[in-house]
Amino acid sequence: MNKNRIRSPHTIHLCVFSTVTLAVGWLTACTSNPMSVDAQVARLTRETSGRMAAIEASPRPVSQRLDGLRSGTASQKSPPTTNPVAAELLFTPAEEARDVRQRLEKYTLDAESSGAADAAPTVLTLRDALETAQRSGREVLAAEERYILSAISLLVERHLWGPRFFNDTTVSLDGSGDDGGFEHALGLVNTLRATQRLPYGGSAEARWVWNASEQLRQTAGGRYRQSSGIILGGNIPLLRGAGMVAREDLIQAERNLIYEARDFERFRRRFLVEIAQDYFELQNTRASIANQERQLRSLRDNAKRTAARVAAGRIEAFEQGIADNEVLSAEASLASLRDQKILQMERFKIRLGLPPTTRIEVSDEILEVPEPEIGLEEAAALALEFRLDLQNQRDQLDDSRRAVANAKNDLLPELNLAGSLTLPTDDDANVGSLALSPDDLRYEVSATLGLPLDRRAERLRLRSAIIGLERSTRDYDKARDDVVIAVRAALRRIDLARFQLNLAEQQVEINKKRRRGQELRADTIDTQVLLDSENALLNAENQRDRARTNLRNAVLNYLLESDQMRVGRDGLLERLPGMESPPQGG
Repeated sequence: MNKNRIRSPHTIHLCVFSTVTLAVGWLTACTSNPMSVDAQVARLTRETSGRMAAIEASPRPVSQRLDGLRSGTASQKSPPTTNPVAAELLFTPAEEARDVRQRLEKYTLDAESSGAADAAPTVLTLRDALETAQRSGREVLAAEERYILSAISLLVERHLWGPRFFNDTTVSLDGSGDDGGFEHALGLVNTLRATQRLPYGGSAEARWVWNASEQLRQTAGGRYRQSSGIILGGNIPLLRGAGMVAREDLIQAERNLIYEARDFERFRRRFLVEIAQDYFELQNTRASIANQERQLRSLRDNAKRTAARVAAGRIEAFEQGIADNEVLSAEASLASLRDQKILQMERFKIRLGLPPTTRIEVSDEILEVPEPEIGLEEAAALALEFRLDLQNQRDQLDDSRRAVANAKNDLLPELNLAGSLTLPTDDDANVGSLALSPDDLRYEVSATLGLPLDRRAERLRLRSAIIGLERSTRDYDKARDDVVIAVRAALRRIDLARFQLNLAEQQVEINKKRRRGQELRADTIDTQVLLDSENALLNAENQRDRARTNLRNAVLNYLLESDQMRVGRDGLLERLPGMESPPQGG
């Protein structure tokens, strides 16, 4: 047998031990990770949302969002930059005599048809817009990711507080010389250990240490030695670091997930309101364009009548200039409104997560939500009870109080108990194998007292925590006042919008009657009077449409400010008991 190799029986012990170690490691991995990270996160977020009685809106798995993000330049130290010098660029000046009107009309046509004049645009109802935003909106994805990151942080912290298994294998070769003669020794040490944090501070550890060694160059005969031992140890703080302060990281991670769940639900409600408002603004702009087009047709008819009267010598020629000027002003206003709609539509598509080239149009659907009948004080009381962001600030105030208590704990002396118990194999046996020797049991118990001779940094941190608590208290008081003011203002805006709508509708009827009466006597009325009537009617129609939009926005904003709004899994508004239930469209 070659003396430079570990002998066969001992090789068998090593193989058996390695096999057991690998099996334990595999079982440990399977036990500690029974499901994928995405599945664990999804389960945790569902449980958290369920505890706060919120609509289940689980974030989508992160792994599904990585497709297409890989880049061939990701590992390059100097990624390429495209920045040509001025001499390599070309600027083509436009001709002053170009047909700008035709180009503006082409912009509008391209925006409405996206280059496919024979294809009808997809008409989006409000339901379609909300569902699309919920699926592909970038803001929704960002809010989901914040929720996911908080859940991952909690999973990490929970793992650190669970039993943790480690296996370390060390192979060493030692050599020593004496008068030119060298002796070599091969050593193999394997340590399998399990650690566990204790609930109120400290930790416990169990280790199985297996040690094998053999001298490779023989001088007085071969020598092989193998031993193992089980070691149990732990340490427990009694003053500084003892108690709930030891679990601070876990407590804060658990609470942070609740905060993120509330923030996520609050975001979904605010996002619904914002998407609806963008939708209503598009409808309002389209109505303004229709009003402007109606006025432009009327102004052109008036310009023709004025031209005929001037030609007949019935009125002065300057009135033709007045009529033509109003036509030009109306054309400019119409072009501006069309450009405004193009910009609004492109921003709306981006917010929904749609490609800018997608051809869409908003429908004529209106969202009917009844106006609430409630007093200012009752509305404020509901907001103080339901607002999720206010609940976060209230609970974060408790975090500040806990931070003060933890800072005070840092000022205490250190008094730690430690102990260990070792059960080895027989020291006299060259091959200890697994034959443990209770007669060779060793133990050690110690207590360490550390006097607080230098706690200046800790006292400063305590003062900082106290200031933080005082600031959090003021912030919470201000947040309560802000909530009350916001919900009262939202309720008042509903009444104001309703009042303005009633007045605007009356103004429209008055100006329509005024214009009809003037049309019957068009030959006897000055051109400027007719133009004033047209402008008054246009303003009244625009004010009416704006008041309708403001009323819808005001009702939704009140539901948001009082946190009585509920959003379903599909991103649609859930009707509360007592609300009428007209269809949301689609």
